Amino acid sequence: MGAMPLEGKEQHRIELLTIIGEIEGHEAVSGNTKATKYEHLLPKLAQIENSCEVDGVLILLNTLGGDVEAGLAIAEMIASLSKPTVSLVLGGSHSIGGPLAVSSDYSFIVPSGTMIIHPVRSSGMFIGVMQSLRNMERTQDRITKFLSEHSKMSQERIEELMLDSTQLVKDVGTMLEGKDAVKEGLIDEVGGIKDALKKLHEMIDQNRENTDEN
Repeated sequence: MGAMPLEGKEQHRIELLTIIGEIEGHEAVSGNTKATKYEHLLPKLAQIENSCEVDGVLILLNTLGGDVEAGLAIAEMIASLSKPTVSLVLGGSHSIGGPLAVSSDYSFIVPSGTMIIHPVRSSGMFIGVMQSLRNMERTQDRITKFLSEHSKMSQERIEELMLDSTQLVKDVGTMLEGKDAVKEGLIDEVGGIKDALKKLHEMIDQNRENTDEN
């Protein structure tokens, strides 16, 4: 299920979560597709929040995106944890993977990592009425609002990159590589696993100090 405790020399108990492949929603993806199932992660996140044996959470991401509702549900759960959280984008964190990457307290991306911001897509039958377009726009607003509230990017800048028609060959949107994602303010810092764990240990120490003071 992509979750395990990390044990080390430091007196910190860290839970590792992985978000890999496609974010699976209410419908199961193909059996040949690697997927992250929200019905696995949501109970795990609730368990982490309620556990006195977990001091912090490290989230590793390499996802092409997937179901918007499931992705936002996981992102909101991560963002609402009281335990320190650090995310690390490895490979890519595309589409709804963006909110998942920024939902942590602090985010990293490796130099070769990428993030793709693009408009909401949908499959299946569409009713050709104005309400269908408004519904898509409202869904897209939920994503851009979450991204802006949990990063240093404005909602206007996110929408500008989302609608860029000059970058992607078969789609509208923007691909940000490691340094560009940090420069735009979407991700906090370029770094790897060493940097992510170091930051998380620092945040756990700070959290303990604040708790002791109170």
